[in-house]
Amino acid sequence: MEYLVTMTTRVPDGVSEADVTDVRAREAAHTAELAGRGRVLRLWRPPLLPGEWRTLGLFVADGAADLEDVLASMPLRIWRTDEVTALASHPNDPGRDRVALTPGGTEFFTTFAVTVPPETSEAALEEVTALEARRVRELSAQGHLMRLWRLPGDGKNLGHWQVHDAEQLQELLASLPMADWLSVETWPLTAHPNDPLATGTGADHRLRGRSRT
Repeated sequence: MEYLVTMTTRVPDGVSEADVTDVRAREAAHTAELAGRGRVLRLWRPPLLPGEWRTLGLFVADGAADLEDVLASMPLRIWRTDEVTALASHPNDPGRDRVALTPGGTEFFTTFAVTVPPETSEAALEEVTALEARRVRELSAQGHLMRLWRLPGDGKNLGHWQVHDAEQLQELLASLPMADWLSVETWPLTAHPNDPLATGTGADHRLRGRSRT
């Protein structure tokens, strides 16, 4: 099972810079080990406020207890709190093995809340759902939609995108057949130095160049 973990680190007052450097180095080495075992798939930095130290991580575990064992093994956990979101499979997910990074691309997360108008017939819903699935496959083939999951809560989903910029992302979101039914929140992701996909340490991912569409 996959989990999105928001990791917030607060270094206590009085900790020396040398100690911080040592823990971060051990964290990087241990993250590479976890990635090699397929437990850490991706790491990103979300938008940060001044003084914040946060990381978003995509983890694989056999349940909540197994995930806690993985998180507790990480050296930075001594200063860190973790917020875990369980990710459920989505029928339109491009799949873990199809992920690739485009040189120069920008990654984004989007959360979707789907609200189907009450007057929509069953036939119309089936038609739009089929069109949505086809459009998602097109965006995946173009290298823009990297992953798609269901979030806890009725009708909520999480999308992982790779585009030139925010303007292109908005154009792609507007092209979705369900666009008029969606409430979307978007936030950009920036590179993390320990990201397994970028460093080549992951068990299931390879860094591959791909021409942008």
